[in-house]
This record gives sequence, structure tokens and C-alpha cells, in this order.
Amino acid sequence: MSVLKGGYYTARLHAAMLDSADYPFASLLMIEDISERKALEKILQQVENALFEEKERAQVTLDSIGDAVLTTDLDGNVTYLNREAERLTGWGRLESLGKPLSKVFNIIDGESRKTAPDPAQKAMHENQTVELAIGCILITQDGSEIEIEDSAAPIHNREKQVIGAVIVFHDVAKSAMMMEKTNRLAWYDYLTGLPNLALLTERLSQSIGMAYRHNKRVALLFLDMNEFKKLNDKYGHLTGDQLLKTVAERITQCIRTTDTVCRRSGDEFLILLGEIELAEDAILVAKQILSAIAVPQRVDNEEITLAASIGISVYPDNGLDATTLMTCADRCMYIAKKNGQNQFYYSGSIQHPGEVEP
Repeated sequence: MSVLKGGYYTARLHAAMLDSADYPFASLLMIEDISERKALEKILQQVENALFEEKERAQVTLDSIGDAVLTTDLDGNVTYLNREAERLTGWGRLESLGKPLSKVFNIIDGESRKTAPDPAQKAMHENQTVELAIGCILITQDGSEIEIEDSAAPIHNREKQVIGAVIVFHDVAKSAMMMEKTNRLAWYDYLTGLPNLALLTERLSQSIGMAYRHNKRVALLFLDMNEFKKLNDKYGHLTGDQLLKTVAERITQCIRTTDTVCRRSGDEFLILLGEIELAEDAILVAKQILSAIAVPQRVDNEEITLAASIGISVYPDNGLDATTLMTCADRCMYIAKKNGQNQFYYSGSIQHPGEVEP
């Protein structure tokens, strides 16, 4: 680094001894200003670092997604596999580089067992995204078979020229399981496995239609645990969750397989009794449920006794639609709760603030 008046600049110093008899100890010094070159090198290094970070970020992203990703060059040779593609094909990333796509991504038609068309070549030839035929089978490196779904798309350079293709594929069985899991989360409670409010509402509307055609009744029981928050705070959420699971099991044991128990939210449950003859049938079930819940449970060597309140509404006595029946059952539950623990209440022609015997 050399010093100029008022600033600095980067310099390179060259020194050489002079071969002169007159000046035996003389030397030649040359100073070269390399500031611009160093500045350019710094910029190039920053660009290189940015490209490396971008590549690493893309690598992490591709390895974290659930789909398999495979790329080829214009000649159809493999240039990249992400982690899921390695798992499905059985080929390692390094050993697959430069291999023909047909060797790494060996696919056949599931029905004819003939070699399936190369999706990468088709995508590059048509210069557009293409879908793989349904029922396509991937033959892995060890010879096992996996039914897959996939699509291929061309890769372009800056001049919009096709330079390769990318294939994105996944295991059909895994996709089906994920769809089933997602569907279950949409209709069932994650903790107890019971139907959620959306599913119960649908079933309640169906039950009302069936009861109308068959001249029957439908009962809806709204159950709320008594002082459950205190127990939850005292013993912790894990114990609270276990207690709720036990409550769900005991309610289910008190009803028919054609009936529905729903965990509405927190410590609230709804019980749908389809096609009953009389309101007394619902009252009998309410008594059985309260008695079952009241049986002490042993948790961590400590005996815990639970209590609940139930409100009952009956179609067509208390309403002709799902919303009205839920509102009525909710109102009756609060009346039962005001009367003490282990109470049920029905607002029909038969008044029952009934208390369950211990």
C-alpha cells in the first residue's frame, strides 16, 4: 500500500539489482499502481461468493422439498439429483452425473410393461412442460418398482435457448397417504381422533333428513366438562390431554356405532343420536354418559374424578335445522351447569334437570 498526498493507493513494487561495474550496489525500483485491478478482483470475489451462496441456498431448498428433482443436459445425460430423487431412484448424486437419463430414470408403462417415452426429450423437443402418462412405473437401481407421477419442463439459458430439462416426480403411494392425512385433519380432531364440528354438522343435517323421511327423532347432546381448566392447570396439559382422550373413549362406549361423538373444542363435546323414537332415549344416554365420566381415573398414582354438564335438544321438538338444534342444546347445557355438577337438562315437553346418582 503506497501513500499519496491526501490518500492511499494499492501498488506493486518491483526491485532488481543493476549489473554495473560503476555502481556495484545499485538497484532499480519500479512502483506499479494496481488499485483498479484489486478493486476489480474484489468485485469478482463478491460475485463469486454471491453465486456460491445462491447455489447453496438452491441446493438446500431442493433437498428439503418432498418431490424428487432431476435435471439433464441437451444430450439427455443426468446433471443433477436432489435428495428425494436419490432416494426414489436408488442412485447417488455423484455416481449418476453424466449417465444417460434412461439408466438413472428407468420408467415403464404400468400396463404394457414397455419402456415409457422419455419426458425430458419430449419437453425439450416441444419446448414446453409435459406430463408423464398415468400408471408409470420407476424401476429403481436395485430393481424394485415404484408407481410415480411426474412432469418435465425445458431449461433455458439467457438467450431463451433450450439447454436441458428438469423432471419433477413423486411416489404415488406417498401422495395418496398425504392426501388421506390432509383429509383426515380436515374432518377429525387431532387429539381424540373424533369427528370435528364440520363433520358432525354435515352428519346432523343428513340425520335430520333421514328422520323426516322415516318419521323419527334426532337428539343432539352438548357436553361441557365441569371445572376442567382447574384440573388442566393443576396437573399440566399432558395430563389434561390424556383425561380428554379418556372422556372421548367413555362417551363413545355409551352410544351406538351409528351415532357420532364430536370434540367441538377444548373440553366441549357434541353427541349426535340419529333416528331415535322418544326424547327419553336421549335422556337415558345422557345419564349413562355422565355416569361413565364420573368413574374416577388414576393418573400418576393420584385418583381424579371428573364431572360434566349436558344440554339436550331434539328434532323436531326443539328445532328443524342443525343451527337451531345446536343453539338449543348449548342453552340447555348452561342451564344444567347452573344446577351443579353431573346435571343434564332437556327443554322439551318433559322437564329434566336430572342429577346422576353416584
